[in-house]
Amino acid sequence: MIRYERAEPRAAMLIESMRDLGYSLKTALADIIDNSITANARSIEIFANTSSNNCQLVVIDDGCGMDESEILAAMRPGSQSPATMRKSTDLGRFGLGLKTASFSQCRRLTVVSRKDGRTSCAAWDLDDVVKTDDWLVEISDQVSNIPWLEQLGDHGTLILWEKLDRLVGPNSNENQKQIVPQIDEAVAHLELIFHRYLEGEKGIKKVNLYLNNRKLTAFDPFHSKHAATQIQPLEPEPLMVNGHLITIQGFTLPHHKKVSPADWERYAGREGYVKNQGFYVYRGKRLIIYGTWFGLARQNELTKLTRVRVDIPNDLDADWKIDVKKASAQPPAIVRARLRRIIETIGANSKRVYTARGRKLVSDSRLPVWTRLQDKNEISYCLNRDHPVFRDFTNRLPDEMRTEFSKILELASSAIPVDSLFADISGSPDQVSNIKMASDSLKAIVETTFNTLSKGGLKASEICDMLSVTEPFRSRWQETKAQLDTLDKGRAKDE
Repeated sequence: MIRYERAEPRAAMLIESMRDLGYSLKTALADIIDNSITANARSIEIFANTSSNNCQLVVIDDGCGMDESEILAAMRPGSQSPATMRKSTDLGRFGLGLKTASFSQCRRLTVVSRKDGRTSCAAWDLDDVVKTDDWLVEISDQVSNIPWLEQLGDHGTLILWEKLDRLVGPNSNENQKQIVPQIDEAVAHLELIFHRYLEGEKGIKKVNLYLNNRKLTAFDPFHSKHAATQIQPLEPEPLMVNGHLITIQGFTLPHHKKVSPADWERYAGREGYVKNQGFYVYRGKRLIIYGTWFGLARQNELTKLTRVRVDIPNDLDADWKIDVKKASAQPPAIVRARLRRIIETIGANSKRVYTARGRKLVSDSRLPVWTRLQDKNEISYCLNRDHPVFRDFTNRLPDEMRTEFSKILELASSAIPVDSLFADISGSPDQVSNIKMASDSLKAIVETTFNTLSKGGLKASEICDMLSVTEPFRSRWQETKAQLDTLDKGRAKDE
């Protein structure tokens, strides 16, 4: 015989447990804004009261709003099944976001909404739930005392957080010091997560987002509008998964010498270029997860400028294992296989940005001072003894001195401070530079190089091409070109 007993969860215990799903302020706010965008809001305002003993935070949108029955449904934990068919613009997932995101930060959640000329209000107070051990939601028609209510228009929704015990401590004097840095971090997060909505990208409606009346600015992590950003492929690459379209597009950010110091710092992000390289997965144009290769490759210095945008529809939530916070995802096997194949191709661009300036030239079109050697898995650098300046100097030495000079070159090559260079370039690449050569030294080297190559049968135009892409001539090309013209005229005169 089989019988069934009700096993209802204890309200006091479960609702406290719902607070610990791992939300931070920034991910909680993002979850609330998801609901506003799904409700077709075009303007979303965040207000924070951090100066009083009773800190409060509110999110107000101008979306379609809800009536009383819809508010009650929204306040119910698990208000919608993740298996339910959704519109492509629906940024929701489990029907939990409003509650779990709010409870993670506060003990009192109030929702006021206007629709069709009527105002409805409901609230969860966790202290009351714990006291009664019952799932009781407050319904009230007295809304005049709700903070920031005057900011709510003819239609839309107001989400109010009070009793912010997870954001501030018991010492009210420290409240502002505790909450303000978290709000600043949340602003940067929202400017990234919703940057395509803030920009008004083609195919979605633009959304304006404000914090205390300050308009937030979209942060495009791909720096896609900069002329030096490499985009591969130029059009997003399509991939069909279970009948649904995924698109993939790679970006290689500009080298630090091609952007301003401020932009270089901004696009590095708080964790730096190495940590922020990898896949950027968007669900409905909303960023879900970023700065990961999903275990398909290692994050390293040479690929730190590589970022790959992956767009997925909300129909594939289960396949990608999207979590409640919409801050984690795992690509299905068929997608992992495709991503693995494109990593090398896309990442190669980023590697070229850093190796092109110092690699050994396999043709005779350039003059490297340093030679890059690769033997299996080992890479080393040594001074190029075939460089015209070294060769000319060696030829003018007495026989007994040539061996000694060769040892000096070998010593210099074997003593490159690799660890220090790597640490400096990883931390502050914009501060690492070559020592500036004195003008008279540069002039002497240009002359020696020109004369040596001329004797080897090269034309002036060929010498000019070689020096234009080689240091130290490239970075001081005006001086070098002027002297090359003078030397060329002198040679023509002698002939």
